[in-house]
Parts: sequence; structure tokens; C-alpha cells
Amino acid sequence: MAELRTEPAARRSFLIDGHEIPARPLEPALYIVSTPIGNLSDITVRALETLAAADVIACEDTRVTRVLLDRYGIRRKLAPYHEHNAASAGPRLLADLAEGKAVALVSDAGTPLVSDPGYRLVGEAVAAGIRVVPIPGASAVLAALTASTLPSDAFLFAGFLPVKDGQRRTRLEALKAMPATLVFYESPHRLPESLAAMRDALGADRQAAIARELTKTFEEFRRGSLAELAEHYAEAGSPKGEVVVCVAPPGEEEAASPEDLDRLLLSLAAELPASKAAGEAARMTGSPKQDLYRRLLELKERGGDG
Repeated sequence: MAELRTEPAARRSFLIDGHEIPARPLEPALYIVSTPIGNLSDITVRALETLAAADVIACEDTRVTRVLLDRYGIRRKLAPYHEHNAASAGPRLLADLAEGKAVALVSDAGTPLVSDPGYRLVGEAVAAGIRVVPIPGASAVLAALTASTLPSDAFLFAGFLPVKDGQRRTRLEALKAMPATLVFYESPHRLPESLAAMRDALGADRQAAIARELTKTFEEFRRGSLAELAEHYAEAGSPKGEVVVCVAPPGEEEAASPEDLDRLLLSLAAELPASKAAGEAARMTGSPKQDLYRRLLELKERGGDG
């Protein structure tokens, strides 16, 4: 078994309701720790124990993470790790891990690796033979989905839509026939135009839900058709706070056409190798991977003109 860290418990502890709780030593590993998405009470005891026992906590913004740590009386070393410094900060964290240290990775809110660069560090750690341990917890995706009233048996997290209008509409067209609830993150100031694009690409009658400021004091859910929601935010303007958009799956009349499949394949192929793009399209649509792979090669031979 890997050597455990053995500093005095008084130096590695956390507070709950004023009671100091010693954190057990951690084995050397990279710990992916979920943190609250708003309400600081939404953190697990295991997450607190992990943060209190870690040698280093890698975080997006040290100021944001320090607020959480102060709430629970945790004093640990913080190391900034975000998309702008990943190239330089990543090797330093890997060096810490190679030395046998326990490193905890957190994002500003929710589960790391969801729309942040943490996946690079995880991949590099695994490639170096370093153990990776997930510490699950809060997730804006699941919080929004469970209260959206939309089907949750199958869903696709689509992240942030492209900023440019043409690319955004192309992406939405590729997702139009997905037999699953779509979940997007969106910047509040882009919400009105994104909803208008969703209405036009996915259908005015498609049901959707807007989740805003999840777990915070002014948490809000607004539900309705894409046409209704687009009209509301066109008049009301951009809301305040973090936003998650959930959109219902297509009805039977909106089943995927060959053109829809072509758009999906080309969209995925722009980001993935052909085989992986075909595999992802097969997972999303239920169509045979071999057929999709052959079709993608045909499209590529014809210069993408489907």
C-alpha cells in the first residue's frame, strides 16, 4: 500500500458547527473533489476530509476556494490551476504527485472537469501511473435536470454553445434529433440570443426549463416552450447569475433524418477522430457504428458536402 501522510491531526482538520474533526491521512493520489455550486452547505463530509488532508489543493480561483475553506476551518496550500495557466501549472502538480503527495483538484463550483481544463491533468496523471480518485458531490447539470420536469432517463450534456451565431446554429442542428434531454450551460448575457437560436433550430414547441442561481437565495426555474422562453427573455433582457438550460427530447415526428445524422457526424468529426466520432454518434442515436463510420468517410471524401 502507498505510504500515508502522517502530519499531526490538529494541522489537518475541519470544522462542522464549531466542532473540530481530524482528517484521516490520505494515500498519494489525485483527488477530484466536487464542491458546492452555490450553497456552501452542499458539500460532503468526505470532500471536507479530503480537502483538509490534502498536501495541495489545485483550484481555478484561490479567492473562491478560500471562502469555502474558511467556512470549514481548513488551512491548506492552494495552487492556481485554470485554462490560462494549465500548461505551466500542470507539470508542477504532476511533480507533486510523483513525489508521493496527495493533490485535491477543485473547480470554483460543482464537479471538476465539467467545462474546465481538469481533464488534461487527469489524463496526464493516469498516463504517469498516478491513481485518480473521484470524490462526488454537487453538479449543476443534475440539479437542473432533476427539477426541470423533463425526461431524465437519457440526457446529453452539451456544455456551452459556440459564441458565433452561425456555429451555434450548426451545433444546434446537429443536436436536433438526439433522443435525450439536452442540457446546456449558458452565459446570462447570451441567454436571449441562444434561446432564439434554440427556438429556430430545435422547434418553437419544444419544452424547456431555465434554471438560474441554483441552490442560492434567488434560485429560479422558468419552464415553457422554447418560443415562450425566448419571448420572455427577449422582453425581460439578460438575467443575473449562472444559468443552465434543459431542452426536452424531440417528439416522434422529429426523428432523425439522414441529413440530421450527416450534420451530427460532421460536427463530431470536427472535434474527434473519425472512429471516435462514429462511436459517439452511435451512442447518441442508437444507429450502428459501422454504418455511421462508413457514412462519415463518404462525407469526408466529398469534402463534407452531405
